[in-house]
Amino acid sequence: MEAFSSDLLQGKVVLITGGGTGLGKAMGEKFAKLGAKLVIAGRREEVLKQTADEFASLGYEVMYKSCDVRDPAEISALIDAVEEHYGGLDVLVNNAAGNFISPTERLSPRAVDAVLNIVLHGTFYATLEVGKRWIERKRPGAMLNIVTTYASSGSGYVVPSAAAKAGVLALTRSLAVEWAKYGIRQVAIAPGPFPTDGAWSRLSPTPELEAKMLDRVPLGRVGDAEELANLAAFLISDYAAYINGEVITIDGGEWLQGAGQFNDLRHVTEEQWDVLAQLTRKGK
Repeated sequence: MEAFSSDLLQGKVVLITGGGTGLGKAMGEKFAKLGAKLVIAGRREEVLKQTADEFASLGYEVMYKSCDVRDPAEISALIDAVEEHYGGLDVLVNNAAGNFISPTERLSPRAVDAVLNIVLHGTFYATLEVGKRWIERKRPGAMLNIVTTYASSGSGYVVPSAAAKAGVLALTRSLAVEWAKYGIRQVAIAPGPFPTDGAWSRLSPTPELEAKMLDRVPLGRVGDAEELANLAAFLISDYAAYINGEVITIDGGEWLQGAGQFNDLRHVTEEQWDVLAQLTRKGK
């Protein structure tokens, strides 16, 4: 059963960073099904092409372009291509991310940068590029940022991600006030555990850690990607036009049961961390 009318997003041009896999792909499929003209971007062109071909076979209108959000020049080229292809952009979804579990004292500056450059800098660069164009052309729009439940509380063992996502949350709330006068709306989603091939292999690489994750969720299960996609579709639609600067948590009640999604990793021994480090490096 479909939660929305089939024309909920009719004609809206939506760009999703990290749109070739995982939650980005799930959101893209939902948006396209509801009438959106889709743009998916990411670093791996072959993955984007595969997803775009899959969507096109379903009759969805989609374009793709490889883009490393850590590079402002590549973002500018991406938006140029979107405008040339579709004539403009209505919605930006900042979904590209990177994360892994580790004791913070084991991190190198390069490991910290690997997360901050994608999550915080990449989101900021894309937001700036799109926002400046919308303001210059007096074009309204909506920006949806994917944060996390520990963006507000913090969490041990994913400290670069916690710091970066906290920055994205602050960006969301700050621009909700500053850019509202231009008709630009900011919203965010804070997901709890939603299994994806990439993230799950780095955050819950063993059955034991996965069981601990489930035990933290009062509903006793992980989220389904379509549940998040439905929420995202509503938030970027005109029916959510009065929601601005808000972050919606979708986590089965997890954060209420205990702040800091990865704090229970304090029980992992040094020897177990050595094994986990090998497993997470093999993650997709």
